[in-house]
Amino acid sequence: MTRIVTILTEGFADWETTLLNAVAKGFYGAETAYVAPGGKPVTSMGGMRVTPDMALEDVDVQKLDALIVCGGSNWKQPSAPAITAVVHAAHDAGKIVGGICDGTFALARTGLLDTVAHTSNGVGYLDESGYRGKALYRDVPTAVVAGRIVTAPATAPVSFAEKVLEAVGIADDQLHYYVGLHARQYAGQADAKAA
Repeated sequence: MTRIVTILTEGFADWETTLLNAVAKGFYGAETAYVAPGGKPVTSMGGMRVTPDMALEDVDVQKLDALIVCGGSNWKQPSAPAITAVVHAAHDAGKIVGGICDGTFALARTGLLDTVAHTSNGVGYLDESGYRGKALYRDVPTAVVAGRIVTAPATAPVSFAEKVLEAVGIADDQLHYYVGLHARQYAGQADAKAA
């Protein structure tokens, strides 16, 4: 069974990985798990309180298929948890590693984005991370996949979910239809503005 583990921190952006985990578990029967520093409960930007399944420090990368870093206000703070070891262990073990919004900032800090195409919240957004991959930045509104790494801006939770599910091998025509339904709402807005 596919297992997706999502890293949450205090102030996590609850909407960024909700579709990914709900679709993975609800439609494809994947196992989803949540981890946080010290295994302590965390509260999202929207006020949702989550008790994680385990401590971040206890993650066994051999027991997961994807390690996801949910964005949130904490990743740019000096108190952000150290994830370099677990992220590199997952990547080195051939697992999917993903980050969305400030989760990409966390990945950039680990050096994982130094050598692969990636995206985030805009050109220059990752500069403060100290990473060396700016030449590989892609200024696109959707998720980017490269080298088993999936990155996305905060505004792309739907394509992020799609690309992670494709990467773990559980995507199908139904998923692509579902993603298309989400896309239609924006096409409709563009059509309405043109009229």
